[in-house]
Amino acid sequence: MLLLQKNQKKLSAKKLLPLILPFLFLAGIWLGVFASQKTDREFDSYTRSLFVSQLSGSTLSLHYTLADPAAWDLDRQEVSLGSAVAEDPAALRSFLENSRSLLESFPYESLSRENQLTYDILHLFFDTELSAENEYILAEVLSPALGIQAQLPSLLAEYTLRSEKDVIDYLNLLRDIPSYFETIIDFEKEKADRGYFMSDATADRIIDQCSDFISSGDNNYLNAVFSENLEQVPGLDETQKENSLRLHRDAVKHYVLPAYENLISALTSLKGSGTNENGLYYLSGGRAYYTYLLKSSCGIYDSVEELQTRLANQLLADYKEIRAILEEDPSLAASLLQENSQSGRTPEQILSSLQEQIKKDFPEISDVAYEVKYIHEDLKEHLSPAFYLTPPIDTGSPNLIYLNPDSRLRGIELYTTLAHEGFPGHLYQSQFFLSKDHPAVRHTLNMGGYVEGWATYIESYAYLYGSKNQQLGRLHWLNRAMNLCLYSLLDIGIHYYGWTCEKAAKYLENFGVSDRAVCREIFQIIVEDPANYLKYYGGCLKFMDLKEEASRQEDFHPIDFHEKVLETGPCQFPILEKYVLQ
Repeated sequence: MLLLQKNQKKLSAKKLLPLILPFLFLAGIWLGVFASQKTDREFDSYTRSLFVSQLSGSTLSLHYTLADPAAWDLDRQEVSLGSAVAEDPAALRSFLENSRSLLESFPYESLSRENQLTYDILHLFFDTELSAENEYILAEVLSPALGIQAQLPSLLAEYTLRSEKDVIDYLNLLRDIPSYFETIIDFEKEKADRGYFMSDATADRIIDQCSDFISSGDNNYLNAVFSENLEQVPGLDETQKENSLRLHRDAVKHYVLPAYENLISALTSLKGSGTNENGLYYLSGGRAYYTYLLKSSCGIYDSVEELQTRLANQLLADYKEIRAILEEDPSLAASLLQENSQSGRTPEQILSSLQEQIKKDFPEISDVAYEVKYIHEDLKEHLSPAFYLTPPIDTGSPNLIYLNPDSRLRGIELYTTLAHEGFPGHLYQSQFFLSKDHPAVRHTLNMGGYVEGWATYIESYAYLYGSKNQQLGRLHWLNRAMNLCLYSLLDIGIHYYGWTCEKAAKYLENFGVSDRAVCREIFQIIVEDPANYLKYYGGCLKFMDLKEEASRQEDFHPIDFHEKVLETGPCQFPILEKYVLQ
């Protein structure tokens, strides 16, 4: 406070203003920055709490997400697989509502751009999940290919043993499988009581898959895999290893196998209660649930009608382009079946080549250590042709690409598969996202449309990278795209419009697929996993459309576009469009 002496002339207000206003302006900036930083710190704390709550219920999810849970105070939680389904839908809804309310309490404009992005993603996520409150009974955690019972053995087999504690936790997880499966059985019984149980055909396929898993009895492949994994644990002496192997065999015999036997028995007893052999359309609330799946699983918020039109237009455009290419060079039709330009190259050589090839279209990333491994002999018939195992977010490693020898991938198909799983597909996208230090909660949100859509979208480049003849490479991609598009249209027809197997077969006949057994298998696969193909191809089209929109801007370059997409990271497509095109 300035005190003026009595004999001193007072300065006029007009003369004071030039001195005071700059001070007030600077103070305002400082206070605004401080308030913003405080808001961002509080927002970071909020997202951290969401991340912790997401991982607190499942040791398996925690282990695959964090190599060092102690850094997050998550190392002392009870070892558990958690629950496969929402045991209390009302409590889950309350949690979602409270989380959204807390989110909305943050002043959006005061947040950093990074936190505004996370805010947008979370808000749309909460809104989407809350929109399905009455359809939880339509959820299905079992299916022959993608169900929990099919995926769990693989997740257990790939459970990284970094320490003695990991070994102990893993053995305790095996003992928790019976109670975990009980939550699934209780849910399936509720579905049966309310008329939502699966068809006998689906139940039989799941029962067969479970029966196959337990058929080897005490010689179950988990024992062999565990024995190999145990050799990588530092600090264990031979006595500890022998005790661990004995405890593992005991756990498989007395907990794992009986849990699967119990599931088989439960499904067998429930057969006949499911009267719907078709898609979600024939279940009460099924169409609404399907639109929810497109949003939650695929990140697509177009209406079903808009999506169907987009797919149909792309199918026609691809057909016309194929016809034009073959009219110009008819010999390419035979080459399409024979080309094997990548023969003789190892997976490592292909991945090395891809890292060089992609530099003209995709931003560079730091050197990434990775390893190509082959699926264990006893797992070959249970797993897909290839997959990338996402590393913990706090280490970013190891980066493992697994190939299944039974798939016999070779030539251009091996090349594009490695691109899909490696560069510039899953491994590349995952590592780019990790390098940008986004809030950890974003790693726990299911953004399947972005992740699988990206890995499918980049195949359009990979077929060109892997082919000596660019027109032939384009033909390969168009053939692949048309197949995925066709399955995606069938998915909509079956689940949203109620196509029966007969209607689906007639549709397939238009594209030269007349074998009834093949048609029936395609129909059954789509019935069992609604919206799955749209994660891949619906997501792919979203990236293609986004690139088309971005290309209208001045100075467009694919590298810049892809960098924006990758920096934004996995999210719903309306959010991706907002941040990439702004």
